[in-house]
Amino acid sequence: MRALITGITGQDGSYLAELLLSKNYEVYGMVRRSSTESSDRLEGFKHKIRFVQADLLDQLSIISIIEDIKPDEVYNLAAQSFVPTSWSQPVLTGEFNALGVTKMLEAIRLVNKNIRFYQASSSEMFGKVQEVPQTEKTFLYPRSPYGVAKVYGHWITINYRESFDIHANSGILFNHESPRRGLEFVTRKITDGVARIKAGLTDTLPLGNLDAKRDWGYAGDYVRAMWLMLQQEKPGDFVIATGETHSVREFVEAAFGYVGLDWEKYVKKDPRFMRPAEVDMLVGDAGKAKKVLGWEPEYDFNGLVEMMVKADLKRLEDAKK
Repeated sequence: MRALITGITGQDGSYLAELLLSKNYEVYGMVRRSSTESSDRLEGFKHKIRFVQADLLDQLSIISIIEDIKPDEVYNLAAQSFVPTSWSQPVLTGEFNALGVTKMLEAIRLVNKNIRFYQASSSEMFGKVQEVPQTEKTFLYPRSPYGVAKVYGHWITINYRESFDIHANSGILFNHESPRRGLEFVTRKITDGVARIKAGLTDTLPLGNLDAKRDWGYAGDYVRAMWLMLQQEKPGDFVIATGETHSVREFVEAAFGYVGLDWEKYVKKDPRFMRPAEVDMLVGDAGKAKKVLGWEPEYDFNGLVEMMVKADLKRLEDAKK
């Protein structure tokens, strides 16, 4: 089997590449010539990946690599993935997260409609949630330019599936974290901050809204769900979530608790990190994925926090050597 992954240098792309390589896939990673994204997350298996240059903003480049590679599966993980940035760069976010999806689907339609396609949809599409928990049928009410663009990408995927009979799938993934998460995301900011405080490198951790609640899972578990979707006879939309919700405060308590420190001595509220419009209560119902895909998460909330803190502590230790 041959797979093309866009966004391969990101958290999810790296875990997905690792998974597919373990299943003896030929893995191609799409990268932009001008990309400043590091490939550090791919260390250890980077030599097994074949990198190809194209850009989600350039239709012809996408058509060319689809023609050249002839993939069986395409996983579209590339995006402007940081929600706060979507407020300062809303047009660019729309170009990548909405129109970029269309360009990828259009390339598949033109070159080979038998290619199986995965679109990375997001729980941010639910935004101002209309029901708890959220399912595949929950009304979408995005609360950021990122969420709005992801709604477009989600619906254009459904339209190409229904209009052109393409095996096009949307994974509505709730927040998923790991030691490979970028430092700009709150979970990794917390675990990195805890490690630095424990090591005596800093004594404060500035954060925004501690009351925001999320359904946090492990990225390694979630990319397995992506692969399972493309192995089904029929395509569809699937919520991937743990079904548990935790506040940022709970994440902070667990992370500091792991190293035996009182979080209230170090955490400072900083208005710079507050969103213009907050998403309040995201918690997903992955019942369909469990029934149809046979998917179950292997890591729980505390296991995830512990994994991330341990990894950041080790990283700082290794840096001393």
